[in-house]
Amino acid sequence: MLSILGRPATNVSAGASFCDRMSRRSFLTIGGFAMGGIALPQVLRAESAARTGSSHKAIINIYLPGGPSHADLWDLKPDAPSEIRGEFRPIATNVPGIEICELFPRMAQMMDKFVPVRSISDADGAHDGFQCMTGRKKGDRKPAGGWPAAGSWISKLQGPVNGAVPPNLALMYTTGNRTWGEPAEGGFLGVAHTPFNLLGTKARSSPEAMVLQGITLERLKDRDQLMKSFDGFRRSADTKGVMESLDVYTQQALGILTTSKLAEALDLSKEDPRILARYGKSEEAFQRDGAPRMIENFCVARRLVEAGARYVSLNYSRWDWHGGDGMNFPMSREEFPLLDQGLSALVTDLHERGLDKDVSVVVWGEFGRTPKINNMNSRDHWPRVSCAMLAGGGMKTGQVIGKTNRYAEYAVERPVKFQEVFATLYKCAGVDPRQVRIFDVAGVPQYIVDEGIEPIHELV
Repeated sequence: MLSILGRPATNVSAGASFCDRMSRRSFLTIGGFAMGGIALPQVLRAESAARTGSSHKAIINIYLPGGPSHADLWDLKPDAPSEIRGEFRPIATNVPGIEICELFPRMAQMMDKFVPVRSISDADGAHDGFQCMTGRKKGDRKPAGGWPAAGSWISKLQGPVNGAVPPNLALMYTTGNRTWGEPAEGGFLGVAHTPFNLLGTKARSSPEAMVLQGITLERLKDRDQLMKSFDGFRRSADTKGVMESLDVYTQQALGILTTSKLAEALDLSKEDPRILARYGKSEEAFQRDGAPRMIENFCVARRLVEAGARYVSLNYSRWDWHGGDGMNFPMSREEFPLLDQGLSALVTDLHERGLDKDVSVVVWGEFGRTPKINNMNSRDHWPRVSCAMLAGGGMKTGQVIGKTNRYAEYAVERPVKFQEVFATLYKCAGVDPRQVRIFDVAGVPQYIVDEGIEPIHELV
């Protein structure tokens, strides 16, 4: 995948450097995608064949690597025994009858704009973001070419909003636990629809440190110098008689690099400081083998959507607190207020900007946590039930979906599947999941969700 935010390339041979000394081959592939080194013009050519939606609908998928505790976040059981209810108390929200953890006071005051889903019941059980990225279990039978990421379906079916911002973007940090940092791939839809990952390795962790294969954000914003470099490339290409072979897709590829739209979306210095302050201050240090607490990426995701992205997936922090560390409750006291501030700021932004009907938000992890606290004062893995928080997209918010038993062990009302959540997000994004059928690389028809899966009817 093309990496914008990340360590500059160190294996570029002499004479093949970028900008002023950029080679034609390096320029046209500009890093390429992970699978096959597909050039950006080819990607754009494939995307142009996709149907463009009549409106700019979008999805922001916030993945919490490690499995957050449903029983401590948004499904507290205050009447359960102490070894189950834990250390936190529920608080009332602005929607009568809905209570969430006391460490989410901001969200509580705007619960009418959220939907807690308390009954996700088909978690794979693996420490892996695949199900949160695709809706599918990683171990299930795969079609030829593999299952596409959710954003890949959106990219294929809705197409790009403009030539400067790819429709399917990711803000996924490379993590020590590799599977927590993978936004999945294009699957049988092809590399053209693989998530365009804007983040890289641990060496770089903030939008301000953005590099595009050695071109820093500051240099990317230096329009005059950058255009001189491109003009030099064009003159060199013309003298060798190859410029005429650059078709309209190559021109679009140049457009991604020469327009300010993508760079400006990533540049938080252009954000209103009062708006940015709502999100809280990010922490660039990686959380062990997880992602950093880059809460400002919630704002970056919103800016990318405004710039033209249709789907943005991101990983945030690390939510696996059990075993010998006994840190479930101390870490919750650190993490929950940050998530409360960032998520409430994002949803407030969407409403203030009139985007709440068009932009859907989902927040979730790969599974839940054991209702019973272990002997190290922590909660272990619990795939029988987990939770999600939804917002925006024109959904009927201010209600709870699903209910667990008195100990938060399993769903007793409205069990929900990961694919049902995705079906709902697809519907909100203008894609009817019941009408989509695309042939895989073996010529077998595949559907965006399995037969019988419907959007959550209470929400759409």
